[in-house]
Amino acid sequence: QVQVMESGGGLVQPGGSLRLSCETSGNIWGTSAMAWYRQAPGKERELVASIVGGGTTNYADSVKDRFSISRDKAHTRVYLQMNSLKPEDTAVYYCWMKIRGAARWGQGTQVTVSS
Repeated sequence: QVQVMESGGGLVQPGGSLRLSCETSGNIWGTSAMAWYRQAPGKERELVASIVGGGTTNYADSVKDRFSISRDKAHTRVYLQMNSLKPEDTAVYYCWMKIRGAARWGQGTQVTVSS
């Protein structure tokens, strides 16, 4: 069975950086689309960044110019480089992948930005 798992979350001070990673297991086909979502307590889950097709990327306005999404050449891993982190970036971050037309979610990884 194909599974998706995030890693790299943790506690960081404002202005710091974190790099989130998401890998698949049991995936020999790669992905056609990948994305990162986040959800803060009491708020709706929101799309942070996505990468699709030949490499087209999109970002939420709140993270544009600070975050960067990328993928490996096999399209089995996706990364989210987060720079200039702010307290409002605090949330559980979820990895999403479309694998052979089926959407797959990771379990989420906590990112806390606090001094």
